[in-house]
Amino acid sequence: MADNFLFFTELMGMPVLDLKARRIGRVKDAALVPHENASRIARFLVGGGDTWLSVRYDQVRAISLDRGIALADEQLTPYHEDEFLLRIGRDLLDQQIIDVTGRKVVRVNDLTMEIRSEEGRDVLVAMDVDIGIRAILRRLLQGAVPPRWIRRLQRSLPPNSIRWEFCNVVEPDPLRRLRLNISYARLENLHPADLADIVEELSPAEREAIFETLDSEVAADALSEVDPKMQVSILESLEPEKAADIVEEMAPDLAADVLSELEAETSEEILDEMDTEPKTEVRELLEFEEDTAGGMMNTEFIALPETASVADAVACLRTWEDALESLHTLFLVDPEERLTATVPLARLFVAESAARLKDLASENLIQAHVDERQERVTELFDKYNLLALPVVDNDGKLSGVITADDIISVLRQK
Repeated sequence: MADNFLFFTELMGMPVLDLKARRIGRVKDAALVPHENASRIARFLVGGGDTWLSVRYDQVRAISLDRGIALADEQLTPYHEDEFLLRIGRDLLDQQIIDVTGRKVVRVNDLTMEIRSEEGRDVLVAMDVDIGIRAILRRLLQGAVPPRWIRRLQRSLPPNSIRWEFCNVVEPDPLRRLRLNISYARLENLHPADLADIVEELSPAEREAIFETLDSEVAADALSEVDPKMQVSILESLEPEKAADIVEEMAPDLAADVLSELEAETSEEILDEMDTEPKTEVRELLEFEEDTAGGMMNTEFIALPETASVADAVACLRTWEDALESLHTLFLVDPEERLTATVPLARLFVAESAARLKDLASENLIQAHVDERQERVTELFDKYNLLALPVVDNDGKLSGVITADDIISVLRQK
């Protein structure tokens, strides 16, 4: 390790020397002021008596692992709490950081800083957040073994760190405990299931901070993958307006499921903030018992007149691009909106544009009533190897559809 690098564990306890090289105290903590400079160490908190002194970065002349911190200015002031300071020892060390590359939550064990020359004086700049065994070794041996010995001992251990430039501060909680996380832009590029894994490892306060900041569509996808009990906890922690934005982006059946688990008052507050169309769909689904076909179904489906052609279907599909990944079947209805047939989506690709959808329909129409029990619905999927099952009301009108993914979710919960 070159001498132009310094670990926070080495900085702690380092002597601070006045202009005549006399020790005035030792470093007790260091801090950044993120809104001024995201990486430069702005303050050194020095203890030498009953009070701590605050040393600004521009009052430092030189920083050395062997000799300590030499001051260029002795006009020091007592340290006072400052809401803009991010203290490394108090607010960062031992806190959690989201490692997007490894898709897991890790703990901050140390901070690597570079000693740079700036206008003839030394400054410290945060370079890496150390999360590996090397940093743990330094922590264990801190104060008991000389720093240079520790540096030699750690050479055989693989480094494990995250670049400071890839990190940003999550909003602090009321206790001024700060967390770091990889930028939200990178979080939003994760697969929803991977993002859900990360979220499930966080504390409640951290989960709230993440969901408050994520794009509503990304948050909805991630929330759909989270454990149902945690879904409830997350929505309860958010303001109703933000929770409503997220719920609106969820599939109606999933939205209804999570709202049904909330306290009635909380659920109603969220519904009141939702737009009319998704609110109406979700309210209708909430009327069904959870373990019935009506409670399992999704109201997002494509229904076309039984007189429609392949060209009509393709034109309709172009307006449903976001749903294509989970779409397997088209449904045909008569003028009274009664279900008459199902058409596997794959058959459209081998048919002429002018072909009638009715001629491409499955031979057998398998459907379920909205009041059909969950066990019977599962049996139908197993018996007929279904990818989608239409659900109809008492008049035979198409009310919704249950997909294989819905069945898998039910089976996993069991």
